[in-house]
Amino acid sequence: PATWEGWTIVALWLVALLAMVVIIGGLVYEQRQITRLSRSITVLQSSIVELANTASSTAARTAENISELARREQVVQKSETQSLQDAVAKVTPAVVSIVESREVPRLRVTYENPFGNDPFFRGFGIRVPVYQQVGTTTQKVSAGTGFLVRSNGYIITNKHVVPDAPNVTYTVLLASGVQREGTVVWRSPTKDLAVLKISGSEYQTITLGSSSSLQLAQAVFAVGNALGEYNNSVSVGVISGLNRTITAANSQGGAETLSGVIQTDAAINPGNSGGPLVNLAGEAIGVNVAMVQGSQSIGFALPISDVRAALANLGI
Repeated sequence: PATWEGWTIVALWLVALLAMVVIIGGLVYEQRQITRLSRSITVLQSSIVELANTASSTAARTAENISELARREQVVQKSETQSLQDAVAKVTPAVVSIVESREVPRLRVTYENPFGNDPFFRGFGIRVPVYQQVGTTTQKVSAGTGFLVRSNGYIITNKHVVPDAPNVTYTVLLASGVQREGTVVWRSPTKDLAVLKISGSEYQTITLGSSSSLQLAQAVFAVGNALGEYNNSVSVGVISGLNRTITAANSQGGAETLSGVIQTDAAINPGNSGGPLVNLAGEAIGVNVAMVQGSQSIGFALPISDVRAALANLGI
């Protein structure tokens, strides 16, 4: 029995020792896991900090990009506005107003007895107006626009601005305020174009651009003697259509078909006819010719290629 108890004690010690080994091993394992988890947390915290820094940097760069885009947009808008102003300043000295004047009878009105000296009707006091011509007077009948294309005084305008009529004179009013008498040297038989000539030289002219490369929504502006009263009025718009065919009323009350014309929403009013349609480079790309009555900004211009062809054929 004593021996048996000894073995029992030894076994208990062994079990206790094994338990201690297991417990110590478990504690070591847990410590390693805690250490590993702690490292993972540290790495995660570093990643979060780095991500936060990256996000902050990205946000800062985005804000800078937005600010830069806004600045560039302002520069573009300012540039477009400046381009428009520069183009207008370049063109307007070469735009002229054209006034058509005609000799009309000067009449004198007298009131006479329609029955002459018949004594029977003298007492009735009957008088009727009688008109007598006492010569003629020159009277303004219409006004339009033109633009100088040669420094020696050649002007492009519409044919209906300078119609072929008897007893007509044309006065050209320059942007400087100087007046010149205009002489029609050519009227197109098929298009609403005409060439006028004034005396003098070294006039400022408009550069002729190209109408073959025009694009829809391209910015343009029209210059003209709006309503025959407001010379060098500027209206801004875009090209709304190309190669249109329209039927326009002419000055004789008839109708004229115009093909290949440019449509624009730049306001074209009575009096603007014959003025230039201009791009932002200050080049004439069309000749304003018509508008749609009662419409909202639907106007038309003859392509400048027609002008180029006419000048070439005339040797001007």
